[in-house]
Amino acid sequence: MTVLTRRQFAILPAAALAAEAIAMPGSAQPASPPITRAIPATGEPLPAVGLGTAAVFDSDDETTRQNASAVLQALVGNGGRLIDTASTYGDAERVLGETIAAAGLRDKLFIATKLESPDAAELGRSLSRLQTRKVDLLQLHNVSDPRQSLAAFKDWKAQGLCRYIGITSTFHGAFPAVEAVLPREKPDFVQVDYSIEDREAEKRILPLAADNKCGVLTALPFGRGRLFRAVHGQTLPDWASVFAGSWAQFFLKYLIGNPTVTAVIPGTANAAHMIDNLGAMRGPLPDPDQRQRMVQLIEAL
Repeated sequence: MTVLTRRQFAILPAAALAAEAIAMPGSAQPASPPITRAIPATGEPLPAVGLGTAAVFDSDDETTRQNASAVLQALVGNGGRLIDTASTYGDAERVLGETIAAAGLRDKLFIATKLESPDAAELGRSLSRLQTRKVDLLQLHNVSDPRQSLAAFKDWKAQGLCRYIGITSTFHGAFPAVEAVLPREKPDFVQVDYSIEDREAEKRILPLAADNKCGVLTALPFGRGRLFRAVHGQTLPDWASVFAGSWAQFFLKYLIGNPTVTAVIPGTANAAHMIDNLGAMRGPLPDPDQRQRMVQLIEAL
């Protein structure tokens, strides 16, 4: 069994990507159904690996558009659906909207975006840029006020402008606000930063989400690249190769191994990395003992 580094995977010629995906345990293989998680509010299944777009498609230029097209095709072609973006991610909404429309992919995607405030004008801009009449998930970005109301978001949901609503935070200092808003307003989703090296959300937010039947999206699953730097030059241990074919899948499968996690949303502008990431929703997941061993390995680095 061949275990590839992130760099080795990225430079494979396009013709070889599918073959490598089939060869790697836990990777995207047509015969193996993807891992999905039921959205607690409705039971709707959602593929467990999606795409984050922060600092990924924020420039409206030809290179960015080509990358977006390749990544979206890789996402859909390998069993993914979820794209997460925001009104403040530069030109990401515009690039995604035009790319999705040109490829006719809207019905194959679960589109999530974020607003900075309950502002109808901001929502209108997002829908226009994304070239859609409604999004699947509309989130209030970086909640910081424990008294925050989601009344406007609930009204927009009732009007059919979104199917689900949510809140987000990637700042631990704002977790008290999330802990106050989540049980009171009962959003359909909460999005937090969560990785094998940063497990604060695992202790505080995920149990609360489970108690309130709230779906969980995990941002920054690679710790802003710190995890790849930590394992640079190191080989995936044999005991982990039974469920992961790369370090990316190792990091993502730790998160998906928590049943409260609905989907992980690593960001990438590289189609090969997208395929590698999607491999984390194929094959076996680590059991609790293996997850603890994973943590011990990373903490020892």
